Amino acid sequence: MQIDIKLKQNSYKVFINELEKLNFDTKVVLLSNARILNLHLKTLKNKIKCKELFIISIEEGEEYKNLQTVEKILNQMFAHHIDRKSILISFGGGVISDIGGFVASIYQRGISFINIPTTLLACVDASVGGKTGVNNQFGKNLIGSFYQPKAVYCQSEFLKTLNDKELSSAMAEVIKMALSFDIRFFKFIQNIDKKLFLSRDDELLSNIIQKSVEIKAKIVSKDEKENHLRMILNYGHTFAHVIENQTFYKKYLHAEAVSIGIHMANILAYHLNLLQKTQIQEINQTLQKFDLPIFYKIPNINAFYQNFFLDKKTKQEKINFILLKKIGKAIIKDDIDKNTILKSLESFT
Repeated sequence: MQIDIKLKQNSYKVFINELEKLNFDTKVVLLSNARILNLHLKTLKNKIKCKELFIISIEEGEEYKNLQTVEKILNQMFAHHIDRKSILISFGGGVISDIGGFVASIYQRGISFINIPTTLLACVDASVGGKTGVNNQFGKNLIGSFYQPKAVYCQSEFLKTLNDKELSSAMAEVIKMALSFDIRFFKFIQNIDKKLFLSRDDELLSNIIQKSVEIKAKIVSKDEKENHLRMILNYGHTFAHVIENQTFYKKYLHAEAVSIGIHMANILAYHLNLLQKTQIQEINQTLQKFDLPIFYKIPNINAFYQNFFLDKKTKQEKINFILLKKIGKAIIKDDIDKNTILKSLESFT
């Protein structure tokens, strides 16, 4: 299966279960972490043919997605005499994809890179679309660039070694896309056999990846730089980024924070008379079907509110919230008064 990401420049393909041989006539940098390398390096090395292969391993975890790690990677690349014709392969989950793409975008003003995601979350989200970046003390992905990969290879075989929590949490991003753009896809998700899903069934995982990437491909092709339409893909993220920042990226997996963020956004939509309680309950049942959390106890509502203004989607002191008008249709709202927002946050105290 191949899905085209059609852009004005630098279009590319997402390949699903079609990774056979990768032949390069240059040096290749493989960026990953120790756990992924222990599990899958042998398999991937058998598929790569190049002049020289250099492996760079970084610490695992969102807390290491920062400029300090970027500098360590860059220093190793310079030490290996990586040139502008070389290729970087990001081999791992969302952290590897985000930081690898960012490094590729700034190394000698830009080299080519390829994403080979090893998590379901990275397959459906981080590896596709060209959003790269790192975190700092002020928030998530506040330092970064739009820089498209040359190709993305999603292999269900690499997902077999995910634990149940890692696999299931990714469904928050999948559900997010379905709720925002495609009610039929949401119905498909509701009817997924959980046992079949947890068995890592190849056909089911391939279908989930395919449907998710097809949605994202349509959005990115129309709005590559997130000027308007692509912002809708951040449904749940405005809240999730605050949660992650307040918990120092350690309490929740990214997609778990997104799941809570989806519920927070839905409560705000309810206070604006956009969603009904029955719709919120239906969404929560689907999230909880995949063992996703929906509640976070806010320690300080005003501090939580102020943290919104550090989000990239806030423009001219207006907070852009992505909210559901109905299941399958999301909208952007930037005119919500502070009292309404605070009232919705009271549900999480």
